[in-house]
Amino acid sequence: MLRLGIDVGGTNTDAVVMDGDKVLSGIKAPTSEDVTTGVVAALEGAIGAAGIDRAKVGNVMIGTTHFTNAVIERRHLSQVAAVRLGLPATACLPPTVDWPDDLKYVVDRHGYLVHGGYEFDGREIAPLDEAELVRIAGEVRENGLKAIAVTCVFGPINAAMEDRAAEIFAEHCPGVPVVKSTEIGRIGILERESAAIMNASLLELADKTVTAFGKALADAGLTCPFHITQNDGTLMAAETVKRFPVLTFASGPTNSMRGAAFLTGVKEAIVVDIGGTTTDVGALHLGFPRQAATVVDVGGVRTNFRMPDVFSIGLGGGSLVAENGARVGPQSVGYRITEEALVFGGDTLTTTDIAVAGGKAAVGDAGRVGTLSPDLVTAALNTITDMLENAVERSRVSPDPIPVIAVGGGSILMPDTLGELDVIRPENFAVANAVGAAIAQISGEVDRVFALENGLTREDCLSQAQEEATENAVAAGAARSTIQVIEREDVPLAYLPGNATRIHVKVVGEMGAAHD
Repeated sequence: MLRLGIDVGGTNTDAVVMDGDKVLSGIKAPTSEDVTTGVVAALEGAIGAAGIDRAKVGNVMIGTTHFTNAVIERRHLSQVAAVRLGLPATACLPPTVDWPDDLKYVVDRHGYLVHGGYEFDGREIAPLDEAELVRIAGEVRENGLKAIAVTCVFGPINAAMEDRAAEIFAEHCPGVPVVKSTEIGRIGILERESAAIMNASLLELADKTVTAFGKALADAGLTCPFHITQNDGTLMAAETVKRFPVLTFASGPTNSMRGAAFLTGVKEAIVVDIGGTTTDVGALHLGFPRQAATVVDVGGVRTNFRMPDVFSIGLGGGSLVAENGARVGPQSVGYRITEEALVFGGDTLTTTDIAVAGGKAAVGDAGRVGTLSPDLVTAALNTITDMLENAVERSRVSPDPIPVIAVGGGSILMPDTLGELDVIRPENFAVANAVGAAIAQISGEVDRVFALENGLTREDCLSQAQEEATENAVAAGAARSTIQVIEREDVPLAYLPGNATRIHVKVVGEMGAAHD
């Protein structure tokens, strides 16, 4: 069966049809305001270019920036109740205390502090105030709030209070979804709480978006299942996205990195994805994006759920060139490049014009940039190279030489070498993001605290976690015979009783039957 990979970016929506390891077609279509129109245009173009029977498409994988953009643009977010279990502690820092003012409306007067929570060693701060939770449930109903985010102090040590709170809310305001912070974030109360609130505010949009994707595919005559890529380079079932939309954040750069690894066969590299507006840079380890180890800022909000260690600079194929080539970006013409760039008949000097004038690309009408000053072209190319070199150096963790893989439609800007590093530009580089979506695997993960007692050894707990992660992957649709471990770590927690250790295991496998 064939696979169709789609990646929705800020400028273009890319689609590829793949037969095994072979890319049959790759198409770019402008991203539309409603997203789904662009998705349909891209998939129809890819199917037409491949000349295939759409009935042979067995799976569709979609990468989308829909949810990230909603947070950044402050649009389509629902109001939620933010419930923190932790009084009498933490009262001085209420929910969303460090959020930007223009985003605080998400919780607007619906942040609640409730007696409960745990000390760092697992002891109760106070018993859970269940009567207060019942009262809050009444306010949720009265105010028509769309979701509830529950966060317990040191919940990752013991999730019992969050679980009990979720039960109470399910009983007293049925139909209102509850997000538990322990299912999303890690140790760090404010960041974990923010991630849970953000996820809750996106649930209504997630339901509409996933439903719209399903309808768009059905209207296109595709009856196969579809998955949505998450930010670790693997896939989520559509129903899972409805519960955890935040896990799609930064999935676009992740797809490009996975596509770069697939197209080149290189598992350890720096990937530079140059689009129309921005350049995303990150490191590959074992063919997957290196994960960020620190707090990640999303739309001005500090969160600590897993995210790829990717950063962006304002350099793309549509970036404006100014000051005689000494300044490039961050302003960009974006998706209007085919109207405004010089080579396409416009009157705006962009990096694409510089690439054409410098003989690095053959797009549009080269004659329209023939009068550009050679000094201007050279200065702009040097500025672009300096920006890319600085970005790549930020992603290096060792002085040892490492290949740089250039992908994305704007990678015509990339020189053949960056300092002493060789640059690889694979075939189908322009649609590497859609390739990354098409070849994405199913993952399973366990991240929790185990007690090494009653004869249990460290290896016993690691094996137990690996088995749980494997079962999670199989339940999500991975073929058991293809599963491999890509992350396995344990951190002893000296301050907890019972010789506790935090264990994190992650596995991936190819798409297959859940019963395989």
